[in-house]
Amino acid sequence: MNGRAYYNEIDPFAAQWLRNLIAAGHIAPGDVDERSVVDVRPSDLSGFTQCHFFAGIGGWSLALRLGGWPDDQPVWTGSCPCQPHSAAANERKRGFDDPRDLWPVWFRLIRSVRPDAVFGEQVDDSAAWIDRTAADLEQEGFAFGAVDLPACAVDAPHERMRTFFVADPHSAGCRKQGRSIAVGAQHMGLERPSGGSFFGHHVTAGELGRHRRIGPGVRLLAHGVPGRVGRLRAYGNAIVPQVAAAFIRAYLDARA
Repeated sequence: MNGRAYYNEIDPFAAQWLRNLIAAGHIAPGDVDERSVVDVRPSDLSGFTQCHFFAGIGGWSLALRLGGWPDDQPVWTGSCPCQPHSAAANERKRGFDDPRDLWPVWFRLIRSVRPDAVFGEQVDDSAAWIDRTAADLEQEGFAFGAVDLPACAVDAPHERMRTFFVADPHSAGCRKQGRSIAVGAQHMGLERPSGGSFFGHHVTAGELGRHRRIGPGVRLLAHGVPGRVGRLRAYGNAIVPQVAAAFIRAYLDARA
């Protein structure tokens, strides 16, 4: 492995943003591939320590650093497009029939390469998506865990509830009897749901003991600012790295 990260991002504006962040040292050093993930082959990923798919503006790479995951420790991340599954983005959700449903494409790469760990994220109103993802990964021998977490848990002024998941091919004890990884609701100060499953569990700001104003809006995007549309798209598709970092830390604690 060459210690470099692979970033796959099809949007040219976000791809250049990634290059700028890499050059500034804000995220792991690496290479940006602007091809569609559909065109990526397992051999293209040979030699890369970390692989970030649907990379956006590098939120997962930053989250890994914030969560204590070194740049030279192997991992894959990805936030598949939410539009086919999000009620907010698409009132006529086509779900698995939508050509933008790219989990099967990413899963093909995961199944072929079998990375040491996989982190991902999806909108929280798609239980069917998470159930399919869990079933696919567990069928391939990965242990799987997921939890819903809001942005307001890290003092952001909005809810932005998202389902974060992790898959681990090395947790044989968790794979036994098809059990999911308990990635640590207890480590986040949350009450663990009954049965050890995190599917469908919605954590509110109140449950976290944090009461924050919830409101819309992105600042510093006044009319006439160059790249406004690109920035809005990039922010809208981005994860909140601090929330993902808390999830990563919980996984590391559970694995220790």
